[in-house]
Amino acid sequence: MKNFLAIDTSNETLTVLAAKNGRVFSSFVPDCAMKHSVRLMGEIDALLKEADLRLEDCDFFCAVVGPGSFTGIRIGVSAAKGFCLACGKPSIAVTSFELSAYNAVEEKALCLVDAMHNSYYACGYDKGVETVAPCYLTEEEVLAYAAQGYALYATSPVAVFERAAGTVVSACEGLKKAALDKSKKGEFSPLSALYVRKSSAEMNLKK
Repeated sequence: MKNFLAIDTSNETLTVLAAKNGRVFSSFVPDCAMKHSVRLMGEIDALLKEADLRLEDCDFFCAVVGPGSFTGIRIGVSAAKGFCLACGKPSIAVTSFELSAYNAVEEKALCLVDAMHNSYYACGYDKGVETVAPCYLTEEEVLAYAAQGYALYATSPVAVFERAAGTVVSACEGLKKAALDKSKKGEFSPLSALYVRKSSAEMNLKK
């Protein structure tokens, strides 16, 4: 297994993984909303020391590219890009949906990210193959997919789970599985933020 550093700052939590010689070390901060820029480097430094891993020893760097918090995504992606540039190493992009999809056990899964106001970013999979492209759905639209047999997954509890059964899965475990699987398949790619819809600021500006 390759050595790597993986970062997720796409939502209110903060996840950092460091892998060295087959061992994966993790740091998970459950309540980090609006603090990613302050906490990220400290968590990375502490985890690298725990793993006895140097940045230059990493074979690649991985970041969750969204959707989620507009500011949070930019923080994680920028940090990973900086490490790639400084160390001359490739990157792996993981979407917020894949954090859930790599934990999904159902054949058909609709992976959700809370977009607030009873709306969701969503992406559907069937046996690991994308069947519903990343989109922005209302709660009623999510329920319609559930009625079609899609099991609902998310990395944190979401309101729609009160109306339809859903499964909360580990973002940390999903990030680990995604980074390992994509590295084995050689799925290296530039890091670019995934925004399913425009930010509130952008939409308000057009008004």
